[in-house]
Amino acid sequence: MSILERRKDIGILKALGAETTDILAIFIIESGFLGLFGGVIGLILGILLAKGIEIVAHKMGYLMVNAYISYELIVGILAFSFLVGVISGYFPAKSGAKLNPIETLRGE
Repeated sequence: MSILERRKDIGILKALGAETTDILAIFIIESGFLGLFGGVIGLILGILLAKGIEIVAHKMGYLMVNAYISYELIVGILAFSFLVGVISGYFPAKSGAKLNPIETLRGE
């Protein structure tokens, strides 16, 4: 969706001499960081939910229910969310980077 909304920006970048790979890199990095941001929010909500369930279980007498989140799991989740963002942003970015600058600046 970001590609369609910023067609004119892509046209200006191409008119100023930006290569297709430069524009592709801009959008891929942006989508990767959007995925990473979503991963951070999901990670925080997941940790809060797991700890909340642990607290409720302990109050009910189920002392064997313990939420353990390792650093490897956190790094894995964040890397996975960044990778999903990059993969999901690659194809729209590829099509947006190939736009003709004259057509995008005219608004066609």
